[in-house]
Amino acid sequence: MELLILLVERQGELVTREEIAKRLWGEDVFVDVDHSINVAVRKIRVALRDDPEKPRFVETIVGKGYRFAALVVSGNGNASNQPWAAVRANTEIPGISGASAIPVKTKLPSRSRIVLLAAVATLAFITGVWVLRRANKTAVSQPPIKSIAVLPLKNLSGDSTQEYLADGLTEDLIGRLAVVPGLRVISRTSSMHFKDTRLSVPDIANALRVDAIVEGSVIREGNQIRVHAQLIRARTDEHIWAGEYEREYRSVLALQEEVAGNIAGRIQASLAPQERTGSAHPRAVDPEAYEDYLKGRYYFNLRTVNALNKSVEYFQQAIGKDQSYALAYSGLADTYALLGFRGRLPSKDVLARAKTAALRAIELDESLADPHASLAFVAETHEWDWARAEREYKRALELNPDDARAHHWYAGYLTYVGRIDDGIGEEMRARELDPLSLPINNALSGRFLAAGRYDEALQQVQKTLELDSHFPQAHQTLGWVYLNSGKRDSAIREFRNALQLSGPDDSDLMLDVGFAYAVNGERDEARKILAKLKALHQKGLAASGSIGILYGALGESDEAFAWLQKAYAGRDPELTYIKIGRRFEPLRGDPRYQELVRKVGLPL
Repeated sequence: MELLILLVERQGELVTREEIAKRLWGEDVFVDVDHSINVAVRKIRVALRDDPEKPRFVETIVGKGYRFAALVVSGNGNASNQPWAAVRANTEIPGISGASAIPVKTKLPSRSRIVLLAAVATLAFITGVWVLRRANKTAVSQPPIKSIAVLPLKNLSGDSTQEYLADGLTEDLIGRLAVVPGLRVISRTSSMHFKDTRLSVPDIANALRVDAIVEGSVIREGNQIRVHAQLIRARTDEHIWAGEYEREYRSVLALQEEVAGNIAGRIQASLAPQERTGSAHPRAVDPEAYEDYLKGRYYFNLRTVNALNKSVEYFQQAIGKDQSYALAYSGLADTYALLGFRGRLPSKDVLARAKTAALRAIELDESLADPHASLAFVAETHEWDWARAEREYKRALELNPDDARAHHWYAGYLTYVGRIDDGIGEEMRARELDPLSLPINNALSGRFLAAGRYDEALQQVQKTLELDSHFPQAHQTLGWVYLNSGKRDSAIREFRNALQLSGPDDSDLMLDVGFAYAVNGERDEARKILAKLKALHQKGLAASGSIGILYGALGESDEAFAWLQKAYAGRDPELTYIKIGRRFEPLRGDPRYQELVRKVGLPL
């Protein structure tokens, strides 16, 4: 209330944080002033129903202070732009109670004011002691925090181009908390669904099935960065902890270590040994290299081909500025792995680059989980070194048990080698960590499909479509559910829906349309698709394996295996699925199929 009075008195003027501290606590203050001011401002905004993004009452002047923006209306209904103290009649702050304004008296005479403030201070002290004692008693009975979600930090810099910084710091905080033993941390993909949301903390926590939420903001001004974070218990919407940190930008890594350490301490969990070691001496990184790294991650998370290519550029720039920057090499490995698997570039070249970058990242920092996952992915999809793939997946998950992507990729590996039930278990774990991820939810449908559990596959793909009815791969999976259930016309419809949503040159979805036409006896339509795939193959946009599979569906086995041999020679990732993939069903009775499975290194 004291802060609100001060702001209204100075209506329209900047009130600096220093002026606020002096007015509220005096010259010699022994409290966390910055945090206390932030809490007071937040409570004023809650009381006034004021949106900090579009304030009607209290404006933040970044790095300086605050300003009361609304007009002060006197008792006679006249608006005044004069300082509040100059208005001698009763005044009102408009809009506080919705239907009518609440009158606020002018300043009390000094003696009465001192007596009143003393009484309020005494009452506040007594109440505070009682609340703390009660909190200490109830803390014992509160259930432990075993799961947490970090909501996207808000970019309060007033500059939309700094969005990559807020998103990057969010992702980094998630990664640091993921190593806390016994704590389940929701992955970035699901947390980002709640960016700029107006849902309450309990509603978000219920959707993500977590015990607590971390939320906060970041402001960057030139060389300075300020991060505010708070930990909130989901069930009671209780603020357990809050902190504000201001550092030079070059010390941002140490800042993140401190935030993560404080949150870990508040949830009464110990940091993993490797995290404790890193906390004491965070590696110094060139600020410009770190900024390039964050931009690389930002574009990586967009997942489009153009964005992935931009991501490569930024990671390479970061490495150019800091040759020993392990995280930049790790990001480069992740990006090349995705690009290589999508087939937009020659996979053998791009996946080889992914491997080189991952090995360099591990050489610089063996404790990083991501490059181990990337190495496993390359070993599985390009080298068909199945033993090494499993070894690297297990190492990645040992380093970061809450890495949803590693669980998701490992689930694929287990399915492709024939350990289908284990694959379902891993995919369920991935979904637990990233419950709103479209690829993970869709992949779980595929795991059920591989197990012949068609009813469960149908239920799961319908849940995925409830998350996003325009997700092409979910319509693709639904097509396969229909195809395996004997509903061929429905399968064709869903495959065509998927192709329309993705784009006419998506060779993977085009293959499924042609496959469904072929097994449904519509050979002319299937041949039209085959011709398009061959034309795309000439441009390097369709894999040899896709053409071989479609020839197989048409019953032309010699042509099919001629193209599959080309796929084997080119290390086509399509052959990763040869043991379990439904696309190879028409060829399984041919001895050449069994020989090809052996050459890929899989047991029959």
